[in-house]
Amino acid sequence: MNARVAMVQLTDEPPHILLTDHLDGERPILIYRVEDLDAALAEMESRGWERDEVFEIPHGPCCSFTAPGGHRIAVYQLTRPEAARHFDGRRDF
Repeated sequence: MNARVAMVQLTDEPPHILLTDHLDGERPILIYRVEDLDAALAEMESRGWERDEVFEIPHGPCCSFTAPGGHRIAVYQLTRPEAARHFDGRRDF
């Protein structure tokens, strides 16, 4: 992807902050993990949210939304928990 991503770990426990250079726009995307992506999407759509994009991240499937005020959020389901270990200790730049 040629993306540069850095994780800032403020505490021993989540949430962690990811900084990246491959997204458009000036607003951050707040990403939340859900137990069941299909159920979460159905719930959000029943409340009037409209999907922006469905895509994959290393940890699993993800879907993004834009709030009426322009704030961006996404939800994902952890289907590949081993993906996090791939990034442990990496220093790519």
